[in-house]
Amino acid sequence: MICPAIASPSGLSIADSLRAVDCLSAQATASAFSRLFGTHGALTAALTIALTLYVGFLALGLLSGRLTIGLGTLGPRFLALGLVLTFATSWAAYQTVVWSALTAGPDELASAMLGMKGSASHAFAGRLDDIFTAISEAAERARAAQADAKGTTPADLLTWAALIFLLGTVGVLVTSRIVLAALLAAGPVFVVLALFRGGRGLAEGWLKATVLFALVPLFAVLIGVGAVGVLGPMVEALDTGEIAMAQAVAVLMAAIVHAVLMALSLKVAGHITGQWRLFTHAVAAPADVAPPSMQMAYHAQSLAQSFTSPRTDMGPAAAPAQADERVRDMVTALGRRAGGTTSSSTTTITTAAPPASAQGTSRAAQVGRSLRRPTSGQETRS
Repeated sequence: MICPAIASPSGLSIADSLRAVDCLSAQATASAFSRLFGTHGALTAALTIALTLYVGFLALGLLSGRLTIGLGTLGPRFLALGLVLTFATSWAAYQTVVWSALTAGPDELASAMLGMKGSASHAFAGRLDDIFTAISEAAERARAAQADAKGTTPADLLTWAALIFLLGTVGVLVTSRIVLAALLAAGPVFVVLALFRGGRGLAEGWLKATVLFALVPLFAVLIGVGAVGVLGPMVEALDTGEIAMAQAVAVLMAAIVHAVLMALSLKVAGHITGQWRLFTHAVAAPADVAPPSMQMAYHAQSLAQSFTSPRTDMGPAAAPAQADERVRDMVTALGRRAGGTTSSSTTTITTAAPPASAQGTSRAAQVGRSLRRPTSGQETRS
């Protein structure tokens, strides 16, 4: 199949350029696929080694007990192995699923949204060719009518408008098709890398890049249709009589807005695919986890209760003694920090469990009251 030339002798046509790029991209991708994973491809032996290693690692996991024999464990792995074998060794399957979905899929979606028959990109490019031709002819007429004018003339503004209009359109539609074809030509390599955990990041990046440049023509057509609808009446008004400076300025501004909108279509597609995660899944924090300040307060309250609440696992006789021992150690540590000494041999401290109604009273105040209140028959000295 012989593809048409990108630029015809009569001049550059956006629609013809898109058709030529699509044809050349399909041929280049098919040729690259056969050279990589064809019958005598350069990476056929590497593909065999990679698949052998994958099956060997799977067998070792089953023998060592890290993997269990079950549908939930082995099913996804064998499915991934089958998909890799299909898309990496068969150009018919790769072209039908991957190539068609990423090149023709967005174009058909744009046609359905705009109510067009056939390719929406080619129809949009044909409308752009009509506007570019009308602006170029108007610039030539204005230059012939104002041949002796000095300074910036309407012909100069219209020439700049035609150039910006052409660059804004070809710079997005045509270049995105070329980059997409290059990514799809190297696609089988990244499909094989998706089998291994170390190469899944590269496979995910490749998939995000291909989807990005596949969505760019879709948004370029949808956004550009509105810009062309605004620019059309301005261009039609150039055919009526002499071209004024205000008309040329309006056409130039409309061409600049069209170029900016074409560039924004690339940014919109980038934002959509930027947060896409395919192989990695973030683990969400549980909803019932308390903030750090509440957790610290809870641990402090539990620690205070452990000093005053008797333990029930050691019997009723050992519980008061253990509570007294804990409070005595705490008071001794506080006295040493303050520079004093505490005689533990002659000091006896009795504590009682706080009532449930005194939750608002601090634990420190309760310990202080127990120190100031001596019991009968006992003496408290500091």
